[in-house]
Amino acid sequence: MSRIAGPMLELTSATPFFEDSDLPPVPVNLRLMPGECMVIETRDMTRATMFADLCSGLVPVSSGTVRMAGLDWASLDSRRSNALRGRIGRITRRASWTSLFGVHVELMLRELHHTTRSIEDITSETLRISERFGLPGIPVDTARQLSYSDLARAECVRAFMGSPDLLLLADPLEGGTVDLSTPFLESLTEARDRGAAALWFVRDASVWQACRDTINAQWRLADDGLITVRMR
Repeated sequence: MSRIAGPMLELTSATPFFEDSDLPPVPVNLRLMPGECMVIETRDMTRATMFADLCSGLVPVSSGTVRMAGLDWASLDSRRSNALRGRIGRITRRASWTSLFGVHVELMLRELHHTTRSIEDITSETLRISERFGLPGIPVDTARQLSYSDLARAECVRAFMGSPDLLLLADPLEGGTVDLSTPFLESLTEARDRGAAALWFVRDASVWQACRDTINAQWRLADDGLITVRMR
């Protein structure tokens, strides 16, 4: 279980700079506790990516605060902020594979950089999660050599590697060439059971209806900011 007593993610009147993010420059309030999952509906996944950047301390705010695990991103130096980002698992629609290395390196890089775990331990976890998402093993080709469906699987593997505390997930289920719903929902449930918190960004509201009863809140990210649709 998470050792965080307070919110895992908290935005308090956080007003992003429009010039840096294209997000509406209006105050945002959000409080996400350990074990909770909130769905954020949006028609624009680019905007969702920038909102996830805001939650990760990568978009500055003109006023208000953005905190993860009680720590204000604005007060952290680069070493501490990078270490904290090492506790975030992300699925993003932004191009995020360098193709400088095999995908296996990029899957394990966060754990290799931010932890003292052995290579054997990290490799074992990578293999287990890769197989869960339908890969025949750990992919070693570069990203440009993998199919779209295998890259979608690899995105999920990377997000759930290392038992992250916070998950910022651009929906991997919508319009895909492969059905990832079972491994994705199983992994999300396991993460929440151990205390991770999640924001799940979706364009199609139907993709999360099967687990509606387990979702803590539904929001909408629109031109006028973040709007509450439903609270459980």
